[in-house]
Amino acid sequence: MKSTASLLVLVLGVILMGAFFVAHAPHPPEIPSPSGEPHPTAAEAPKRDIHGRKGVYLTAYAAANPALFSQVLEQSRRFGLNAVVVDVKNNNGEVCYPSQVPLAQTIGAVRPVLDLPKLVEELHGHGLYVIARQVVFYDPLLAKHLGSAAAPWVLPTVGPALAYNLAIAQEVEALGVDEIQFDYVRFPDDGPIGPDYSQRCKAVEAFLHEAQDELSLPISVDVYGRVMWPWNAQRIDPIGQHLEGMARYAHLISPMLYPSHFVEEELKADPYGTVFRTMSYGRARVTVPLRPYLQAFSMAIPVGMSLPQYIAAQIRAAEASGADGYLFWNPRGDYTALWEALTILAQEKGAP
Repeated sequence: MKSTASLLVLVLGVILMGAFFVAHAPHPPEIPSPSGEPHPTAAEAPKRDIHGRKGVYLTAYAAANPALFSQVLEQSRRFGLNAVVVDVKNNNGEVCYPSQVPLAQTIGAVRPVLDLPKLVEELHGHGLYVIARQVVFYDPLLAKHLGSAAAPWVLPTVGPALAYNLAIAQEVEALGVDEIQFDYVRFPDDGPIGPDYSQRCKAVEAFLHEAQDELSLPISVDVYGRVMWPWNAQRIDPIGQHLEGMARYAHLISPMLYPSHFVEEELKADPYGTVFRTMSYGRARVTVPLRPYLQAFSMAIPVGMSLPQYIAAQIRAAEASGADGYLFWNPRGDYTALWEALTILAQEKGAP
C-alpha cells in the first residue's frame, strides 16, 4: 500500500508540473492589428499540408493538352514547384468534368474536358498538390437559367446559387483533390468605393461559412489585391470582400497581386514594391496564411524590363514579405517566361 501511495503522489506531481509549464509557456508574438481588435481566427487546421505550395494555374483545356501538361510536369520537377491549380468550374459557367449534379446537367453546364480522378492520380504520382479552382458567382449559364437581373452574375444572396456551388464543391472533394479554391466569391464591381457594404460582406462570408461546414478539405479564396489594403477593413468595397471576415472561414487567402491591375502608375511600374507593400498590409491584418497569385502574363510591363525580370521581381517580393508559397497566373497556360524567371533566380542562388 505504501509503494502504491508513493506512486500516486509521483504521478500527481508530474501532472501538476506539466499543467504549470503549459500555463506558463511563451506565446508566439502576434502581428498587431491596425484596428486594435484581435485577429480573426482561421478555420480549423486541415489534415492536408497546405503550406509552402508553389505552382501554376491551368485551365481545364490546358490541363487536357498533352504537350502543355507534360511541359508543366517537367518544369515543375526541374524548379521544385509542388502544386497545380486546375479549373473544375470556369468563368464561362462550365463544369469541366462529368458532373452528376442535376442542375449542372439541366442548364447544360457539364463540359467533360477532364477525367478528374485520373488527372488527380497522375498529379499525385508526380508529387504535386492538386488545387481545384471553382468560379462561384460569375456564372453566365446559371444566371440565364435563374433569370438573374445581374447576369452574367448570380448574387451571393440567391439561395439556389449557393446550393449549386456547394453541391459542385462536395462532388469535387469526393474526386480526390487536395484543396478547393473559390474564385469570384464576390458581388459585381458595380459601385464606388466608400459607402457601407457590410451586408454584401456578410453575404459573402455566409457562403464561406456554409462551405466550411459542408467540406472537409482545405478552402482557399481568391481576392482582389486591393482587399489587402488598410481601407478595406471598413467594409467599403462594393465587391463585398472583407479580408478579416473572409479569413474566418478560409484556410488560406490568395490575393491576386498583379501590379498591372492597380490604377496607380507607380504601382504598375514597381512589381517588387507593389507585391511587398500589399502583402505587408495583409499580414498586418490577418494571421491566416497568404498565398498570392503573381502575374505571369504580359500586361503593362515597365519599359526596359522583360517579363521574366518582372516575374522574378514579384517572386523576390513574395518571399521577402512572408508569403506562404505563391501561384502563377497565365490565362493561356504559357509559362515560358516563368521558366526563364526561375532560371534567373536559380542562377542568383548559385545553382548550375
